[in-house]
Amino acid sequence: MVAILAGSPMHSGWPVQAQDRSGSPSFPAPDRPVASIVSPEHSDEATRDGHGEAERVLDRLNIRPPLRVADIGAGRGYYTVRLARRLGPGATIYATDVKPEYLDQLRARLGRDGIAGVTLILGLPRDPRLPPDSVDVAILSHMYHEIENPYEFLYRLHHSLASGARVGIIDMDRPTKQHGTPPSLLRCELAAVGYRQIDLVSLAPADGYLAVFVRPDALPPASAIRACHQ
Repeated sequence: MVAILAGSPMHSGWPVQAQDRSGSPSFPAPDRPVASIVSPEHSDEATRDGHGEAERVLDRLNIRPPLRVADIGAGRGYYTVRLARRLGPGATIYATDVKPEYLDQLRARLGRDGIAGVTLILGLPRDPRLPPDSVDVAILSHMYHEIENPYEFLYRLHHSLASGARVGIIDMDRPTKQHGTPPSLLRCELAAVGYRQIDLVSLAPADGYLAVFVRPDALPPASAIRACHQ
């Protein structure tokens, strides 16, 4: 069975965003372009597997039972299905996306592949809407540059991450307007919210790099967060 968690109706118009809630903190806007969402997948899966992308990423992150893992910005589920195969029956896997149509495609794929137990979550552009204290490893694959406000997103992700949780971000080393994130910019933006980088590795011959961060024990005040320059 594929579970669905959604705090809003499954339609293309979004409800009031997190930053508009009464009493919500104010976050700085990113001081660089935010790329638009153009596709539910980075490239074809055969090419990615031929370059060993997922296997190398999951090995580097030491993904194994009983870790609870979130595929944030899951799209058609390149990482979701490979997480399910690696972690096996009974695993806790969340797949989130802000596009209802992408979740529909992923739900159909999981059904065709006979993959059970994945929880699908309709997120918001600034809030992945994962349950509290529910994730040991979060994977963001080729989508960080599309996050509307990374500071608010990372701030709201924090409550879903267990103590000692890690965040693995896969992206290309190029400007955000070209659908990538320079590693120095990524490190700066995560550090602004208190996340600490512990690993950075090229995925060549696969596209891009994997950067790994540790969840902060405590978040800085939103008013203290300063935007990084690209």
